[in-house]
Amino acid sequence: MALLSPSSSSSRHSMALVVALLLLMAMAARSGVASLLYDQIDITWGQDHSFFYMDGDLDTLALCLDEARGGSGFASKDAYLYGRFDIDIMLVANNSAGTVATFYLMPDDVPWEYHDEVDLEFLGNSTGEPYTLHTNIYVNGVGGREQQFRLWFDPTTDFHTYSIEWNTKHIIILVDGTPVRVYSNDATRGVAFPTWQRMRLHGSLWNAEEWATQGGRVKTDWTQAPFYAYYRNLRVTPCVPSPGVAWCGDEPPESTWFDQRLDAAALQRMQGESMIYDYCADQKRFKDKGFPKECTTD
Repeated sequence: MALLSPSSSSSRHSMALVVALLLLMAMAARSGVASLLYDQIDITWGQDHSFFYMDGDLDTLALCLDEARGGSGFASKDAYLYGRFDIDIMLVANNSAGTVATFYLMPDDVPWEYHDEVDLEFLGNSTGEPYTLHTNIYVNGVGGREQQFRLWFDPTTDFHTYSIEWNTKHIIILVDGTPVRVYSNDATRGVAFPTWQRMRLHGSLWNAEEWATQGGRVKTDWTQAPFYAYYRNLRVTPCVPSPGVAWCGDEPPESTWFDQRLDAAALQRMQGESMIYDYCADQKRFKDKGFPKECTTD
């Protein structure tokens, strides 16, 4: 794992010492504040071309994608059963076509037929075109629950906060604190929902030119490489049950405790303004077999 400033011209070894010292100083200065990202995650691939650097009092991880060495990714040191996960991300700038930056929850070493996953994938695009936020949810190895949104700001010029709230009632995906998607636990109608697997938080930057930009029609321009996506300020907040309940897994089905966490009016507004694809509205896709249970109402 490299510890370098992206603007440094010093040697790798010297900068590693300098940044390591800065990290130690930041740890001391931030006593009682949220942990450094450096302490919360492990670089799982692409260690030779990803790096941490200090940006003010925040340590920032730069994930890198280049043609020769490929992409890079990280995973949280800890796994969780329910919680709120917030992270600040600044996406690949300029012509990012073909690239995908991600932020997602996934369990460790689970057979695919039991595999759960909550995905946020940021699909790059040609210069001047908006990013697409592609979301999907897998339960018991079954995905195909895609919803896509056009981001209403330029996510490459500053950090924005992307969040997953996962409790026993809902999975809520938020952008800068505003909900854009909810997937609800409706066991009474047989809707599948992740309820038992501890999941680890992941992030990555990789090449998906076969499908990411305009269905794969626009390929990655490697003359623009290396590409960078920046991650910082990870906050993990464990799920808190309603008063008198021992833990979130014991929350009774009739409880409305987690309904208050969902701003239904904001969700409806964002889905009307920013959603560009909803699997639950894809008549052609489900013409023969009918819509999934979660797409229908009683």
